[in-house]
Amino acid sequence: MILKNLITVSAFTTLLFATSAFIYQNKDQKTIVQQASENNGFAVLELFTSEGCSSCPLADELMGKIQKEYKDEPVYLLSYHVDYWNRLGWKDRFSTAENSQRQQQYSRILHSQVYTPQLVVNGQKEFVGSDEGNIKNAIQEALFAAKKTNVELSANVSQNKIEVQYKTSSLDPQSMLLVNLVEKHSSTQVGKGENEGRHLHHWQIVHQQNQISLNKQQGGTTTFKLPEGFSPESWEVIAFIQNIKTGKISGSAKTTFQ
Repeated sequence: MILKNLITVSAFTTLLFATSAFIYQNKDQKTIVQQASENNGFAVLELFTSEGCSSCPLADELMGKIQKEYKDEPVYLLSYHVDYWNRLGWKDRFSTAENSQRQQQYSRILHSQVYTPQLVVNGQKEFVGSDEGNIKNAIQEALFAAKKTNVELSANVSQNKIEVQYKTSSLDPQSMLLVNLVEKHSSTQVGKGENEGRHLHHWQIVHQQNQISLNKQQGGTTTFKLPEGFSPESWEVIAFIQNIKTGKISGSAKTTFQ
């Protein structure tokens, strides 16, 4: 069932959020640097999903499929678990109010309804999250789009935190750099709600997101606390530049921990 849910949020709601996290001790420091190409297009896919929605598992599985098919392409996947399904019998452990607020912002920008599963491509087009044909067409169009804004990332894991160094060619008072700490895959045995009894798999789960204004500086450092049970091979950092008024995403990059 696709849930269409009207939630009133303040126009001043920002995109910044951080979920609760735990300390992980690691004496080794690891760095990996990746740079987005300036010459090709890219696609940022943002899925709004919930473990309480019976239509969402198909969209979640599609994220896993796209991840494999486009693993060598500049396609960046992010899954935001919303919290408005939680009142219907099952609390999604990945859900946050901030994720729901981000979806509300897209509702205002794109003049769309709020529902799950919903997928937004490069902040400009939205689809039902399981609509594989239209989503793949949108990806192909995005990959052949005009030159993108350059983004560089590197990530250090040391002691109880992750430090992300960023640099971009953008200096725009209307743009933000959104840096996301992403778990590549996880699963849940659902005990109640519409998916009761199902073992659900999730890909590219956003756990923390930091928002950085690009009106004064083009580079710097942002930090995350390490989540419980953190293992470097299971996580990555994805960052993208977004116009806060139009929603358009102009550049993106990612870095992994190996």
